[in-house]
Amino acid sequence: MENPSAETPARWESLPSWLLTQTAGHAHRLVGDGFSSAGARGYHYRLLATLEELGPASQAALGRRSGIHLSDMVATINELADRGLVERAPDPSDRRRNVISLTAAGRRQLRRLEKRLAECQEELLAPLSPEERQRLIELLSRLLDHHTRRTGTPEEPWR
Repeated sequence: MENPSAETPARWESLPSWLLTQTAGHAHRLVGDGFSSAGARGYHYRLLATLEELGPASQAALGRRSGIHLSDMVATINELADRGLVERAPDPSDRRRNVISLTAAGRRQLRRLEKRLAECQEELLAPLSPEERQRLIELLSRLLDHHTRRTGTPEEPWR
């Protein structure tokens, strides 16, 4: 929808679900464009951040830790390995498995992506004061926690 408010029926303009969906669409576009400008995708950020925070792991463990489905994990690892951002090595405890680890180039790319992500967050939340931003984060976290607990699975963010 090009300009939703110009043609949106008033009866749903104030519905929280509609407002969240519209805002999520803007957020997804901003983050996608930000990552794209750094030659990356959301999956790249998620995998690099997971490796930095939790250390080397098998593909299966990375999938669980990052929330990236295993069917997408191999392609993501291949893309990052081709660029020298991660490396594969045989798992010493099970040679049938590879352990994926972050390279120095991967850490540098993660810093670039984190910078772009911070810029995207700033653009998304520009009309809010610091206090409003904090309150919004608290409320959204509470909603997500409630629904994740009920369903057991969060929706998949950034591809």
